[in-house]
Amino acid sequence: MKVLVFRHAPLEDVGYIGRALARHGFGCDFPDLYANPEGIASMESFSGLILMGGSMSVNDDLPWIPREIACIRQALDRGLPVLGICLGSQLIAKALGSRVYPNSVKEIGFAPVCFTESAASDRLFTGFTGPETVLHWHGETFDLPLGAEHLAWSDNCRNQEYRAGANVYGLQFHLEVTPEMLGNWVRENAACGGLHEVQTPIDPHAHAGRLREIATTVFDRWCSLLL
Repeated sequence: MKVLVFRHAPLEDVGYIGRALARHGFGCDFPDLYANPEGIASMESFSGLILMGGSMSVNDDLPWIPREIACIRQALDRGLPVLGICLGSQLIAKALGSRVYPNSVKEIGFAPVCFTESAASDRLFTGFTGPETVLHWHGETFDLPLGAEHLAWSDNCRNQEYRAGANVYGLQFHLEVTPEMLGNWVRENAACGGLHEVQTPIDPHAHAGRLREIATTVFDRWCSLLL
């Protein structure tokens, strides 16, 4: 059993998502269309689709973006579980007909997200009631897709998370990032750029224990949608 994963930069790996997939017996294929636009991209033999983050915009004129959006639509047509992180959530929103555009501010670093009433009954986020401090690293946002459930927000970005249908999720924030990954991002400034704008240095190990707990819960629950 395999899941198709679209990465968009060398350091944008699956992190805690990959650990959850392994626990549930799923492997991953990584066509990396950003580096190989002619690579094979089809949902024909996969149980689900995951789209990671990246420094580019879904509005950029890049040859792989329409191909990934076509895969998203294939997955939607087949009713497969889909998970998008940061840029991935924006790609799903665009595939569903929503507008993607610059946020009022760049969110880079640790900051709280708050969960909506809809999250209380959601299969992935039930039990998360109070604000949780998570990692943000983005400069754009999106309009909520038509009919989607709004699940989380922050002071600087209203649409932090949504569910479209029963099993399609977009997370603007980064639950997947391990301390090791974040250390690489900070050193390379490769995730979404703009690190020079951060006033407070980012500690890769800040909030690590709680973030690991949240990621384990959420991504294990998402993996159960694949079964």
